[in-house]
Amino acid sequence: MNRRHDLDDLLTLMAVLRDAEQGCPWDLQQDWDSIVPHTLEEAYEVADAIERRAWHELPSELGDLLFQVVYYARFGAEEGRFDFHDVIHALTAKMLRRHPHVFPEGTLGSRRPPGVSAEEIESAQAERDNVSSRWESLKAEERAQRASADPASVGEGASASVLDDVPRTLPALSRAAKLSRRAARVGFDWPDARGVIAKIREELSEVEEALAVGDRDHAAEEVGDLLFAVTNLARTLKADPEQCLRATNAKFERRFRYLEAALAADGVAPEEAGLALMERHWQAAKTIERAVTESATTSVHPAAAGEPPGDSGP
Repeated sequence: MNRRHDLDDLLTLMAVLRDAEQGCPWDLQQDWDSIVPHTLEEAYEVADAIERRAWHELPSELGDLLFQVVYYARFGAEEGRFDFHDVIHALTAKMLRRHPHVFPEGTLGSRRPPGVSAEEIESAQAERDNVSSRWESLKAEERAQRASADPASVGEGASASVLDDVPRTLPALSRAAKLSRRAARVGFDWPDARGVIAKIREELSEVEEALAVGDRDHAAEEVGDLLFAVTNLARTLKADPEQCLRATNAKFERRFRYLEAALAADGVAPEEAGLALMERHWQAAKTIERAVTESATTSVHPAAAGEPPGDSGP
């Protein structure tokens, strides 16, 4: 039986691929910028495999994502900037800094022993509640340190901002959520969801006003404001807007495929069906989905159907 490949094998493989004499022509042509789109694509493929619970695909997809990191580390090594081991060191050191509640002295050897005292058990919940705020404080300190060490990173004449290091390459919806979360942490936020809903109505009204005068460019700008406001509503509800939209995309796709199948059974092409017929099949798809959901909920939670839960119930 052949031995399993390890990380050293992967680093060797990359070195060979990038070797001027023995390497692959395509890999030799790549640079920092050309690999970025592949990195984003691989991250999405990991998310897609998890969403589909395609566990058999996940090791390969995670490997593809790891390969992107190996690529960047190779570029860094070739230019004498850093190598893969620097990446591992920087990550480990950062995680140790950000988890003082687990590693009190900032070293792997300083973790708490398996046995915990009664006092530790009593304080565990308070500690968990404090982890999030402490994490953000530590990240804020790191941003300030980076800005101090590299003033160019925040722009000439600019000071460190809570919005620093929010990646510009994030999907717009995810970036909007992250920007608004950062601003909310320093108090720039609505007091509750009702304020966000009022803002959504205001932005929608401005879209309508722009359309009423035929100013499509202004309407498009206001649609952006509307999307940003809706993103804030998702954040207020502690929901990830990107995941909300992905779920809706999946729901739309299921229903539209049902509609197409129903029209095919009627012998009608979609482009010839007309909106009324398509809407009837669309509503049928919704009805079927609701029935399936209610059936699944009842089978998991028998109390929902008026039955006493068994030993495995909540």
